[in-house]
Amino acid sequence: MNIADRIQNLRKVNGISQEALADKVGVSRQAVSKWESEQSVPDIDKIIIMSEYFNVTTDYILKGIESQKQGSEKTVNANVFVIVATALNFIGLITACAVWYEKQVAMALVIGLVFMAVGCMVFGVGFLNSSQNTKGNAKRNFWAANIWLLCFIPFSVVYNGLFSKLSAPYPLLTRSPVTFLSYCLVYLAVCGSVAYIQMKGRESEGGRQ
Repeated sequence: MNIADRIQNLRKVNGISQEALADKVGVSRQAVSKWESEQSVPDIDKIIIMSEYFNVTTDYILKGIESQKQGSEKTVNANVFVIVATALNFIGLITACAVWYEKQVAMALVIGLVFMAVGCMVFGVGFLNSSQNTKGNAKRNFWAANIWLLCFIPFSVVYNGLFSKLSAPYPLLTRSPVTFLSYCLVYLAVCGSVAYIQMKGRESEGGRQ
C-alpha cells in the first residue's frame, strides 16, 4: 500500500468524500483526486493536517509505519454496538407490546423504555470507545434502523392518549379508521424521512468516493 492508497483508505473508512477532505485540508477536490490516483503527492503541511484529522501519524501516511500508540488504539468496529443496541431496542418494543397485550398495565411502557434506554446507552458508550474510522457509518446505520423502534412507543402513547385514553405501547384500533390511518401516515412520514436522509447520506458519500 502506497501513500495514495493510504490516503484513500483513511478517507473511505472515515466515510467522507473527496470534496469533504479537500475542504478540511484546504485544497481542491481535484487535488485530492490526484493524490489518490498517484498523479501528485501532498505537501508536508497537508500531510500534517490529514494526520491530525484522521488521528494517525505522519509516518503512517508517508511510509505506512504505525506508532506503538497508534497500533494500540481502539480497534473495535462501532457497527458492533449498532447491532447490539438495535437488538435491545427491538426486544424492548416486543416485550412492552407482549406485556400490555397480556396484562394491560402501564408497567409495559416502563419495561419497553428501559430496554430502549439501555440500548441507546450501549450504542453511545460503545460509539465513544470505538475506532474513529468506523464512527461515521455506524451513526448513520444506527439512526436509519432505530428511528423506527425508538419512535414507535412514543407515537403510540400519544395516539392512544388522544383517541382511547389508554397508554398502550402500540396503537389501539379506534372506531374511526381515518384516525388510525392518520397515525400510520405520520409515523411512516417521520421515521421514513429520517431513515431516508441517513441512507441517502451514505449513498451520496459512496457516490462521490
